[in-house]
Amino acid sequence: MEAGIVGLPNVGKSTLFNALTKAGALAANYPFATIEPNVGVVPIPDPRLEIIRSHIESQKIIPAMLRLVDIAGIVKGASEGAGLGNKFLSHIRETEAILQVVRCFIKAPGGEDITHVEGSVDPIRDIDTINTELILADLEVVAGAVGKAERAAKSGDKEAVVRYEVLKKLHPVLDSGKVARTVHFDDPDHQKALKSLNLITSKKVLYVMNVDEDDVNGENELCQKVREHAKKEGAEVVPICAKIESELSELPDADRLEMLQSLGMSEPALNRLARSAYKLLGLQSFYTAGPKEIRAWTVPIGSTAPQAAGVIHTDFERGFIRAEIYSVADLEKFKNEKAIKEHGKMRIEGKDYVMHDADVCHFLFNV
Repeated sequence: MEAGIVGLPNVGKSTLFNALTKAGALAANYPFATIEPNVGVVPIPDPRLEIIRSHIESQKIIPAMLRLVDIAGIVKGASEGAGLGNKFLSHIRETEAILQVVRCFIKAPGGEDITHVEGSVDPIRDIDTINTELILADLEVVAGAVGKAERAAKSGDKEAVVRYEVLKKLHPVLDSGKVARTVHFDDPDHQKALKSLNLITSKKVLYVMNVDEDDVNGENELCQKVREHAKKEGAEVVPICAKIESELSELPDADRLEMLQSLGMSEPALNRLARSAYKLLGLQSFYTAGPKEIRAWTVPIGSTAPQAAGVIHTDFERGFIRAEIYSVADLEKFKNEKAIKEHGKMRIEGKDYVMHDADVCHFLFNV
């Protein structure tokens, strides 16, 4: 699971990324890794893992992970190479979702001014600026591919025809200044062709509203405008004070809890962000549990049992026989797997079973 963080300069994007990756280093004693200077891996907070461990003794817990790609602040003209331009836009083409950080504070904590690149604070204008650059970058890709696709389609090859149909439908939409995700394809072949293009504006968006310290729930007028904009788009929003999150990520557990309580917060906002990204991508978790490790695995909602098994290892999917499945709620109620079986709650599921969130699984396979 991978998301790209974008935003204008001076909106708090790098502060947020650094806070996320520092928090990742502290969570669940998981060995956080910065893969590159602008890439980090962050665990998805999941209390169900501790519930499982309270009933099944295990050496370690491994949570689901979110991989974050942070790119340099986007400026007007980025699609044409301004700033660090296309070099960095290309880094987020492979991601599955976009986290767009928008500035929803007027002054920085302490009252000092942080100069906005546009000279004033207007999150909707900022969103439009970012979207314009991403649209132009996608338009360059589509415009460059449509002619070649048209020639290939004349051969009658089905895949080439489908690709040309998708490009032909996308081109006028992008050219009119609209994002690719406003174009809907019902046919699975068209959806596959769209995905292969890796268009930035076809990806789902989570707007991260960077707010003041005294407005951690994002109740100010600027945030309300962002919420209204996101609702029209069908996007997700989450308010975060990047400065608070940065400070929290530096603290030991006891001090972090004390600071959260003093702010009236039940958990770091970064936890909400990670869960919101999970929701945005239409993902759910299932678990495997044994003496060596308890692990959360990520699958798209609607995945079958063999597909879930394949996430662990391709051999599991190829040689899938059946799965023994129960829920975390069953484990919490009956305390152990033996009691779950005795009460008839250990289900034997076959190849057609559609996975549920919080399934705990044992897969049987033969290759």
